[in-house]
Amino acid sequence: MPFLVGQLTFWASTYSLCLFLDAQSGIPHSVVLKVKMSTITLASHVHGESLVTVIQQQISGIIDDLIAQLPNPKSLTGEQRCGIIARYTSILEGNFIYWMTATSIAVKSDEARPILAENLFEEVRDAHPVMLRKFAVAADAFPTANDALSLNRELTAVRLFLGKLQGVQSLLTMAFFEGWIQRFMGFLADLAAAQGSSEMEYTDVHGVCDITHTAELYRALELEMTANPISPDADLFEGVDLLRTLIVAIVQGPAQHTA
Repeated sequence: MPFLVGQLTFWASTYSLCLFLDAQSGIPHSVVLKVKMSTITLASHVHGESLVTVIQQQISGIIDDLIAQLPNPKSLTGEQRCGIIARYTSILEGNFIYWMTATSIAVKSDEARPILAENLFEEVRDAHPVMLRKFAVAADAFPTANDALSLNRELTAVRLFLGKLQGVQSLLTMAFFEGWIQRFMGFLADLAAAQGSSEMEYTDVHGVCDITHTAELYRALELEMTANPISPDADLFEGVDLLRTLIVAIVQGPAQHTA
């Protein structure tokens, strides 16, 4: 039920979206997304913007923060540069297609499924895991068992989350992942170049194609939110938070991440 906060009216929707409305005009003044155990400010002055647009702005801010925290590749040792490439490869090569498939299984919208199918089609047809393996080998940074096992806890958390088969939350997580990957490619290429590699097919391709993939996943998210709304007490950002933790561990390494 609406109530007044100062000169603003507070109202909560089925997505735990809280709009602050002007008490006289009823025009949205600001919006807060309430998720389980936390409250995230998404935007202000959102009149005329869709919910997905506001969510996308929040995700973009999270990605901006992750990119801003990246170290200068030239300030890293060769071992540190190889470690980042190896940890990234150990996660992406064997999990990206699996995670996108899990998301495809989870969605209920008949219109969203073809969007995910097209993404998977490109991954398989163009052999993106082969591109990534060539990239890592050329940089002398192919992952060892230690590289893979060092992220086992964070990786398992993401896998178990996707195993819940929650359409909306899974789509948002993969949209976040695609958006981050696209922004991360320049840094990844710089790491490889500093190791003397010129094999850049993987980073060149994903620096471009993931722009479209990200936009399409947000379109799928909007369709799924209409066809399969989440419950009011659900944590919309659950998967995003878990994946962000994994990304930080990829870049910082397990020792620094847990310190």
